[in-house]
Amino acid sequence: MLVLSRKEGEGIRLGDEIEVEIIGISKGIVRIGIKAPKEVLILRSELAKAVEKSNVAASSKLNLEALSTLSSKIKLKT
Repeated sequence: MLVLSRKEGEGIRLGDEIEVEIIGISKGIVRIGIKAPKEVLILRSELAKAVEKSNVAASSKLNLEALSTLSSKIKLKT
């Protein structure tokens, strides 16, 4: 992980199209601004983790349902 120090009003560039700027710092909270193309998905990490967890749970449920359906069809044929 690259760790950088930036002051309020300073920023960093990620590639040619993404810029991150420190907008403000107050009481231990850092406000950042991100300039990026619309097609770049930007999510807070806690939201991305929640979505990933939800997707894994949904995938597991679908797999169990599919296996149950397949199992019942196999039993009917015998």
